[in-house]
Amino acid sequence: MSPAASAATLAARRSSRFVAWVRAWRAGLVPYDEIADEIAGDEEHLVADAPGTWTDVPLRQALTSFSKLSPDEIRLVLPAPGDPRGLPGPGPFAGAALVAEEAVVARGLGLIPEVRTHTSGSGMTFETVLWRVYPLPDNAPAASATHPGTAEAEAELSVALAETTAALTRLDVAQWRPELAGALAELRRPNGGTDLPPGFDPRARRLFARASVLDQVLALAGHAAPGGAINGYEAQQRDAALRPLTTACRRALVAACNAPLAA
Repeated sequence: MSPAASAATLAARRSSRFVAWVRAWRAGLVPYDEIADEIAGDEEHLVADAPGTWTDVPLRQALTSFSKLSPDEIRLVLPAPGDPRGLPGPGPFAGAALVAEEAVVARGLGLIPEVRTHTSGSGMTFETVLWRVYPLPDNAPAASATHPGTAEAEAELSVALAETTAALTRLDVAQWRPELAGALAELRRPNGGTDLPPGFDPRARRLFARASVLDQVLALAGHAAPGGAINGYEAQQRDAALRPLTTACRRALVAACNAPLAA
């Protein structure tokens, strides 16, 4: 695998891991004691404004707020400016979710992760993740109502990936962003990797694995070429070529994480 493709690891959006593991817990497929560590990995995760709390609490403690929810009441949403699908309507939560471009929607609750940087007394910097909880109406529309299933999302992603690769080839992306061309080529190959908890079927696992890697490549693509090797017009062409793929990637992650679970 190319260095760029290796750099684009399966590190998923935090909200996608939150939804996948909490849904698996609520389906009785993984124990409660495991899910906080699976969501946080090697990061420190805290939760602000969780029901029944007065200060920031560890993620493990806040997860008890989901103990009475069914898996289908816990959904991933990945909104973007101009595409608010999955959000429950205007309000503080919707506005914050559009800025973060990721969120969790559960019955009566919305959560958004914020990465905070701290500096210790010795000058060392470190980060923590703070999940901010927002109250939502219990009758908020289901986040899945306007999103495709895994089969449709997988087909959309494959088409968008092929079309974007062709467009970037025409733009001679290799001249000013060679690592992108290599990473996209690697992504077109079958990928059997999985990064979802028990209960998700093979299609959801395959879709999540591919879309998670692609999400990292698209984040790489969003940065200017090193040394200013791309001008404003070229950047506009690049962004136009990547836009359909970005949308397909978001829809794929949502479809995979919100897919029905098997007992």
